[in-house]
Amino acid sequence: MKAHLLHRTRDIDWKWVLQATARRDAARTGRRHYRNQEFDPRAGLPWNADALTADLSLSTLFAAMARDDDCVFEVARKVILTSVDADVETIRYRQDILRDCLAEPAVVRELYGVAVAAIQKQKGGFLGGLARYPDWVLRDALETMGTLLEYMRSLRRVADLHADRFSSEGWTNLFATLRRELSEEYCALVQEHLEELKFRHGELLSAELGKANKGSGYRLHRPPRRKAGWWSWWTDLFEEKPPVFAFELHPRDEAGAQALAALRNRGIALAANSLGQAADHVRDFFGMLRVELAFYVGCINLHEELVRKGQPTCMPVVAEAGERRLRFRGLYDPGLALTVDRRVVGNDADADGKCLVVITGPNTGGKSTFLRSLGLAQLMMQSGLFVPAESFHGSVCRGIFTHYKREEDVRMESGKFDEELSRMSEIVDHVAPQSMVLFNESFAATNEREGSEIARQIVSALLEAGVRAFYVTHMYELAHGFYERNRGQYLFLRAGRREDGTRTFRMIEGEPLATSFGGDLYRQVFGAEPGQPGAEGSGRHAMAT
Repeated sequence: MKAHLLHRTRDIDWKWVLQATARRDAARTGRRHYRNQEFDPRAGLPWNADALTADLSLSTLFAAMARDDDCVFEVARKVILTSVDADVETIRYRQDILRDCLAEPAVVRELYGVAVAAIQKQKGGFLGGLARYPDWVLRDALETMGTLLEYMRSLRRVADLHADRFSSEGWTNLFATLRRELSEEYCALVQEHLEELKFRHGELLSAELGKANKGSGYRLHRPPRRKAGWWSWWTDLFEEKPPVFAFELHPRDEAGAQALAALRNRGIALAANSLGQAADHVRDFFGMLRVELAFYVGCINLHEELVRKGQPTCMPVVAEAGERRLRFRGLYDPGLALTVDRRVVGNDADADGKCLVVITGPNTGGKSTFLRSLGLAQLMMQSGLFVPAESFHGSVCRGIFTHYKREEDVRMESGKFDEELSRMSEIVDHVAPQSMVLFNESFAATNEREGSEIARQIVSALLEAGVRAFYVTHMYELAHGFYERNRGQYLFLRAGRREDGTRTFRMIEGEPLATSFGGDLYRQVFGAEPGQPGAEGSGRHAMAT
């Protein structure tokens, strides 16, 4: 496209028009999201995006990042859910950028505000239905470019004022590009050409005679520069000029006016299209700038919310998938922290080298919340985000899958157990080595012996395929069976419980117990021990639950 435009405009100095495209392309090499490629906001979501969003309560996280900004919400959703494609180098690249963002949030928000304002000021493109009317295209493009030029100058001012505060590769490249490509000399040149394109003194066209004496080779030229000052005007008045052939249209000559307008349109069509494309390219640059800054604005918003809640955050230490690293201190569920008024309990664990983590313990002891915190931490780490913990070391994975229990199918098309097996089949179709699967009370819809055997075979097959599994279960036969076969590759955690039955919500390393302490819940609900007079009818239902 660039070569084509240069060829078509070689007689006119439209180089500055093409520079907009060059600047757009150059700026993309300094984009902040990926080191060697662009972030594509139109890319599709993973097949299990809805399941991940529901099971890990991601909507709460996205809402906290967005603060009612739809663009931030959608970008955060897209980046986090597609983060399984990120490699270690990309994650560390984003982490460096995020450190700068957290150190200078006002500057990031200022840049985001400039990009948003530039997009909201001008909407739509110039190469659609109005392309048949070059005069309209030119006029609209001139207005748009004039407006965008002011926002380009704003970007340059931010770069001049704050570039030395940023040290990451992504930000350094971006600011260097802005300072180099949007110099004051360049902006002044653009402004000068915009003034010329208004053709205040008419258009200068040339053409050749073609076949049948029809015009061909229409070309728009730069009009002669008018000399400044009254003396130049006075000398021009008496200066001898070469003879010219001229004609004037009669005011009522409508056909002649239309023919002259057609000639004028042929002359300015090239300039109009070039300027329209340049305006579209500049606007595309601001659009991509807004999209990529939106993610980091969301990170800043989330960080501020968690800090306000008194919750710790850390930048995780990332390892390659094959290392099977997972060690953390004070890990908590950020979604829970954002929705309660008190500080939530964090958990510690060392699962380095473990391929299976089994979580058991009393009801309402925080097992599901802990499992959710593991999945969220993995997604956030692979997005380049901080992690909700005091410290976190983890390996990247090639896919994150959740298999959580679901409510009964209200359409009665299948039973709960059939539905569980169907979802598991979908996961098996997509799972790959070095993936992570989170099970929450899976296969508990049938009797314990059958459910335990099915779960054992599925988990064993996944482990043999190189998949890491995290399993919350009340099925003692399943948990204890893995415990007996443990050769140091499995980790067993149990939700804490005090002697009086209160929950600590902390996971401790320990052997699975044969009870889920349902009596604790019974006493909380009915205020009596199971089997006491007057409580038999509802007691059986409570214990089964």
